[in-house]
Amino acid sequence: MTGTNGWFLWAALSAVFAALTAVFAKVGIRGVDSDLATLVRTVIVVFVLGGFVWYAGKWSNPFALAAKTWAFLALSALATGASWVCYFRALQLGPASKVAPVDKFSLVLVALFAFTFLGERPVPREWLGIALVAAGVLVLAFES
Repeated sequence: MTGTNGWFLWAALSAVFAALTAVFAKVGIRGVDSDLATLVRTVIVVFVLGGFVWYAGKWSNPFALAAKTWAFLALSALATGASWVCYFRALQLGPASKVAPVDKFSLVLVALFAFTFLGERPVPREWLGIALVAAGVLVLAFES
């Protein structure tokens, strides 16, 4: 379940921090434009990650990266920015307990995109889990 590279621990920690993100953001955007809040959050992330990379001794010349790496990191950054803008707007308009599960529908989309574009092939048990996540999102997102 945890894999040989410890990915599960990092993924679980990511889930914990993502959950805290939703709760903290919901409180933090009260009375503030969601786009401005996203900008403030992004600037803080830049400084924290910059300090972490420097402190951990992981800094290297980013201009030495391959053009393909730059292109896909830029696309990832644009997608992240769009996701954050949409997420904060949704949090401003709706309850965190409904916004966060719909946001996690990204898990289903990642599986479909990884299948289509990366050649990943989940086994039937994994497809079942993906389908259950999709069903759970529908149950949580829509009023009865």
